[in-house]
Amino acid sequence: MPDKPVSSVRSRVFNVLTVAVDGGARSRAFDQFLLALILLNVAAVIAESVEPIGTRYRDAFRFFEIFSVIIFSCEYALRLWACVEDPRYSGAVRGRLRYALSPLALIDLLAILPFYLSFVTTDLRILRILRVFRLLRMAKIARYSQTLQIFGRVLVATRMQLLLTLILMCVLLLLSSSLMYAVELQAQPRAFSSIPAAMWWAIATLTTVGYGDIYPVTVWGKIFGSLVSVFGIAMFALPTAVLGAAFLDEIRSVQKKTVCPHCGKDISAGRHT
Repeated sequence: MPDKPVSSVRSRVFNVLTVAVDGGARSRAFDQFLLALILLNVAAVIAESVEPIGTRYRDAFRFFEIFSVIIFSCEYALRLWACVEDPRYSGAVRGRLRYALSPLALIDLLAILPFYLSFVTTDLRILRILRVFRLLRMAKIARYSQTLQIFGRVLVATRMQLLLTLILMCVLLLLSSSLMYAVELQAQPRAFSSIPAAMWWAIATLTTVGYGDIYPVTVWGKIFGSLVSVFGIAMFALPTAVLGAAFLDEIRSVQKKTVCPHCGKDISAGRHT
């Protein structure tokens, strides 16, 4: 008998914490409040780095940080408590442990962890790094953005193709830096003193950035550098094409799930009868 009221409250908490895809007013208001708080936190971190503002309003920034951490900590604790309502995380201990190790739960933990770690150390350099890590709270937006969720699913679906593209880029980087080292060593012993040193030129060229601090001066070096630049453009076009095609497939899949195949009406919010 005592478990039923607890389960009922936990179910209501879970429904509020779940992203409002069913039009729930409380859930939608909660999502909008947290989204606004996340954006304000990012703005506060940026404004605090400006010396006149950070010094003048130090107490206000500190109060806002404590307030935000309390809200985010309560949210994390409530999500950890109510997650067993989701069939994927059933089980009082194992279910919560599985949820705690999920990507979104880890992001929630990283959003509040820098604040608590600041009590462990007094090193000013580490404290500055921890303050910058508060920008990780921006990653919490992924929970409330359908676009970012689609992007995450696309990355997972195309991970093997992207890995293959990354391997090809690494091979091209190694070959281009090795050949440029062999061609330019005699003419520029300082700039191309080793293959790792030539890799800086190869990275800048393959990404079409071309900083200009290191560049070939020999005829063969210029010819080879031109070819590397062309190959760099082609290599970066590969992941773009893979992601673009996967995005279109995912969007079509989402549209099929939210539109009735018989009448074409929207069924995502339970409005179709």
